[in-house]
Amino acid sequence: MRPALVAWLGDLMTAAEEFAALLTRSEADARVLGVVLSGSQAREGAATAYSDYDVLLVVTDEAEGQLPTEHRRDARLDVSTMPLHEFRTHALPESGSEWNRYAFRDAKILKDTADGLIAGLAAAKAQLTPAEAARLAPAVLDAFLNSVYRCLKNARDGNTIGTLLDGAEAIPQYLTYIFALDNRVRPYNKYLAWELEHHPLPHPEWSYDNLVRRLAQAHSDDAPQALRSLLVELEPHARTAGHGRVLDDWGDDLTFMRGSATTPYDGQPHATR
Repeated sequence: MRPALVAWLGDLMTAAEEFAALLTRSEADARVLGVVLSGSQAREGAATAYSDYDVLLVVTDEAEGQLPTEHRRDARLDVSTMPLHEFRTHALPESGSEWNRYAFRDAKILKDTADGLIAGLAAAKAQLTPAEAARLAPAVLDAFLNSVYRCLKNARDGNTIGTLLDGAEAIPQYLTYIFALDNRVRPYNKYLAWELEHHPLPHPEWSYDNLVRRLAQAHSDDAPQALRSLLVELEPHARTAGHGRVLDDWGDDLTFMRGSATTPYDGQPHATR
C-alpha cells in the first residue's frame, strides 16, 4: 500500500484501530517473527488519553530494512523494527541499549514463533539474573553512598545547589540498588509508582505509600535528612545481602552519613572517591 494512502486512511482511524490494523498486517507477514507491545498500553491502568502504542516488530534477519513503511513515531503509534540477531542481545548488559531494559517488564507478546522464542528473549530482558544482580548491587550501593556523602558535606558547608544536585543523584542509585536486591530492573521514573503498586518490593520500608513520599522529600530542602533516613533503613538490608564491606569501607564517613556523630564531621573527602 502506498505511504500516502496509508497516511490518508490513518487520518480516518482511531489510534486503537490503527494499532489493530498493524497487528493484522504483522500477523499475515511471515517476515515478522514477533510483535512486542510495551509502554503504558501494555500496563494495566497506566495508559492515559495521551498514551500511544509502543510497538517493536522483531523480523527475520533476512528482512532487515525491508519494512520501512511500518516505521513511525507520532502521537498514536511508535513503531520500530529489529532483526532477530539484534533482538537477542538488545537491552542486555554491554549491548549499549541497557537503558531500554525496563521496556520489557510487563510487555505483551502479541505474535511469537511456534517455540515461544520472542517471549523467552523478552522475559530475559525484563528480569536481572542473580549473577547480574550480584555484580550490579555493590557498585550502585557504593555510588549511592558517594552521593549521600557529597550531599551531606554540601549541606554542612551551606552549599544549597550542591546539596540539591547530589541529593538528586543519589536517588537513581538507591532505586537501582533496592530493585537489584529483588533481582529486578529499576523502573523508568514514569512507572515507579505504578510498579510499586502492582509489583510491591518485599520490605514495608519500600511500599508505595512510604517510599514515594520519602523520595519526594529527597528532592526538596529536606534532602539531607531524607537521605540519612533512607540510608539508615537500607543498611540492615544491605548487610543481610552480604554488602557490609561496601558500607564499612567508608570508615568514619559512614558515621557522618548516618548522622550519629557527636560533633559535626570536618574531614576530607573519602580517599577513594
